[in-house]
Amino acid sequence: MRKKKTNDVSELLKIAQKPSKIARKLHPFYRGKIEVVPKCRVKSLDDFSIWYSPGVAAVCTDICNNPELVYEYTNKWNSVAVVSDGTRVLGLGDIGPEAGMPVMEGKALLYKYLGGVDAYPICLGTKDEKEIIQTVKILQPSFGGVNLEDIEQPKCFPVLNTLRKECHIPIWHDDQQGTALVTLAGFINALKVVGKKISKIKIVMVGAGAANICISRLLMLYGANPKSIVMVDVKGTLHKERFDLKNSPDHWSLAIDTNASDIRGGIREAMENSDAVIALSTPGPGVIKKEWIQTMAKNPIIFACANPTPEIWPWEAKEAGVAVVATGRSDFANQVNNSLGFPGVFRGALDIRASTITDTMCITAATELASCIADNKIRPDRILPTMDDWEIFPKIAAAIGVKAIKEKVAGKKLSYDKIYDNAKAIIKRSRAITDTMMKKGCIKSAKDKI
Repeated sequence: MRKKKTNDVSELLKIAQKPSKIARKLHPFYRGKIEVVPKCRVKSLDDFSIWYSPGVAAVCTDICNNPELVYEYTNKWNSVAVVSDGTRVLGLGDIGPEAGMPVMEGKALLYKYLGGVDAYPICLGTKDEKEIIQTVKILQPSFGGVNLEDIEQPKCFPVLNTLRKECHIPIWHDDQQGTALVTLAGFINALKVVGKKISKIKIVMVGAGAANICISRLLMLYGANPKSIVMVDVKGTLHKERFDLKNSPDHWSLAIDTNASDIRGGIREAMENSDAVIALSTPGPGVIKKEWIQTMAKNPIIFACANPTPEIWPWEAKEAGVAVVATGRSDFANQVNNSLGFPGVFRGALDIRASTITDTMCITAATELASCIADNKIRPDRILPTMDDWEIFPKIAAAIGVKAIKEKVAGKKLSYDKIYDNAKAIIKRSRAITDTMMKKGCIKSAKDKI
């Protein structure tokens, strides 16, 4: 959807609400967003003697003798499972696995169109941490990687950490690693706009969920001073006397390591004299108030990324004096959207057969994404590329692939150029398939439904 330029608040609100109205019409029209189609030729029914019985038995025997051939003989090399229990869907909370299916299908669509990756939504009928872990582990023979999605905290942390240790394919929690990667990329360029260094600024993190915990970790690895980070959850700022957090290792370590000034209170108190706010918390508007922004340092940065509604409307933030404002929405400028990251990340990880995706690989992908906009092209309303800039995805794929090889977590060693060229060809093919199906009418037009 193209952005409309207007300063009228009522018109801006109508624009913000439009995607939801159209979505309710188009989802039942298409009855789902993805389907399985053949990738091999079927010229006659005789071909099934090759693709299925009896010919396929020879291929099965080869794989039995050499299990690694599964990557050469089947689509495992390009397959990702998008796994969710439906307990933390967008800003909607625990709505269940069935209600989470439209999101997981949407994720699969983005994987295919942007990254050329075949992704499959798998919504689980369990909320049990151990059952989720076991389910993912026993799915490994069928997939080249797993994207965990919309799993509530605190169990999302041990689920990811356990699976990263115990699985031999890359396990990725997009609400943690994906959000952190793209947020860091946008933050790198936002700092260039305001002329500040990450090691010298005060950063407020509104929300202490999976996303912000991982973002804080990447920020610190990239150079942010943990003493100058202040995190705020529903009970207030994290500090050394938040003993209620002792049972959550991730939160407790942040309470100990951050907020050296021992700021007490809530969002308002934390924001005073801060240079930047990164918010992934309760959907707004009104979570962050204009008058609080006016207490921040000069040329502040606000990332208000709650879905589906940001913590403060971007035009309100601008009116309060924010230099750079970003949200998670595609209908506003500066969309901080995971879709800029995960398709390229998994394209690269799959193509070099990575066994994991490390934090340093995420930082490499973030810096590559940030560099996709030349320094002289970065503006307050353009700190990140958009999904229209499709060549960012093979660039991220190549960067993360080379980093995986350097870190010795890759099963295949390829050059940057080889990874890039291969990723670009796969993505172009995927987009061409969709375009051809639309032109041929295999994907029906929905003009009369909008």
